Amino acid sequence: PLTVLVAGGGLAGLVAAAACHAKGMKVAIFEQASSYAPYGGPIQIQSNALRAIQRISPECFEELVAAGTVTADRVSGLKIGYRKGNKLAGLYDAGDWLVRFDTVGPALEAGLPATVVVDRPVIQQILVKHGLPEGTVRIKSRVQTFEDLGDGRGVCATLEDGTKAYADVLIGADGIWSQVRKTMHGLDDGAGGFAASGAAGGAIDDAEARKLARDTIKVAAKADRRYSGFTCYAALAPHRASNIEDVSYQILLGEKKYFVSTDGGGERQQWFALIREPAGGVDPEPTPEDPTPKLTRLRKEFACSGDGDPDGNVWDDFALELINASSEDDIKRRDLYDGAPLLATVDPQRLLSPWAKGPVAICGDASHPMMPNLGQGGCQATEDGYRLGEELGAVSHTRDIPGALGKYSRVRVIRTAIVQGFAQLGSDLLVDFDLMMTIPLLGPFFLTMTQLSMPWVLRFLYTAEF
Repeated sequence: PLTVLVAGGGLAGLVAAAACHAKGMKVAIFEQASSYAPYGGPIQIQSNALRAIQRISPECFEELVAAGTVTADRVSGLKIGYRKGNKLAGLYDAGDWLVRFDTVGPALEAGLPATVVVDRPVIQQILVKHGLPEGTVRIKSRVQTFEDLGDGRGVCATLEDGTKAYADVLIGADGIWSQVRKTMHGLDDGAGGFAASGAAGGAIDDAEARKLARDTIKVAAKADRRYSGFTCYAALAPHRASNIEDVSYQILLGEKKYFVSTDGGGERQQWFALIREPAGGVDPEPTPEDPTPKLTRLRKEFACSGDGDPDGNVWDDFALELINASSEDDIKRRDLYDGAPLLATVDPQRLLSPWAKGPVAICGDASHPMMPNLGQGGCQATEDGYRLGEELGAVSHTRDIPGALGKYSRVRVIRTAIVQGFAQLGSDLLVDFDLMMTIPLLGPFFLTMTQLSMPWVLRFLYTAEF
């Protein structure tokens, strides 16, 4: 059987490893975290990702569905964050629905299971326990570089401590600042990754986050990654939301910012506050006068009384309901980076096979980092893992590995580029809704087109074939 090394033990790496194991390959995961601990909050496993996991391992699928909270049984959509509009363009009060969409209908049409939300640690535990042999994950092991041995002889991966590991295939699932991607594409030394993987993403403290915010600007330039224009505050609030019976996911829209909330299961709400500002910004350190600087800023940005936010807008009180239910320590801040939807290069090899070269391939955020507003980052990574298993499972000789990985790359790149583009465009348009609400004819037209297009977007996302 083929031997496969996977760099990175987050969702992308675990699914890719499980898919390869299901096809009879021998798999090892190298995870840089010092402990494979339960970091990270809940994520949506949408219908397309559930189908991929079901095909890889029916047992993992059953465990995930049993552990998850169904979110497709309630309304999702876009709301205006504060009173906006005029008589010609339409007048909306704070919290009025602008667009609602149905996520269960398109899933049922495609014969897919309904979307569930599951904690990252639970997903991790299920995949490790039910999808992989014991001892597959090796912690404190970070792939630093690799060498293609050529002629079907496989690859030699060098770990950070100098240890060498040999295999037929290397899969880089090591995140947006991927070391494997850096080596594969011959990027500059500063392009390599220090960012925590999906397995350790919640482990950094505020002091580390401040340093990363500044350092990441330099790394992004070397790694050919795009700053989205948004910084993101996020937390998992231990709070039963006032609208939990009716709403599973909503976005409150505003000028230069928006507020996303979703049912986190177990009477918790996961929320994200995205604010448009230059990269590298950091919050003040706590002082006796202001021991909670992140909460102080967010309470001003989403003020629901008095003079409102710095622009004079009085927000719907739901944003502060969740912000005030969160502690300062639980709120994490990071700048959001993604990648170009399609590879910008004239290199023929990279055009023919953007995510693979020889016996090496990348997947997940290493290949297509995207904005979070569609909730498809992890879902597309799951599809990647399934496709890698399918293509490598058809290999009968190691000489065929480059062709199989090249096919994986070509099959996946167009679909993920479209999803990436939707996420980028959607994020940019969300903060322009504020302007749209004041333009006669254009505002109502844009809202109508958004409402009409969402079923088609969801049908594209919730396909059974990927």
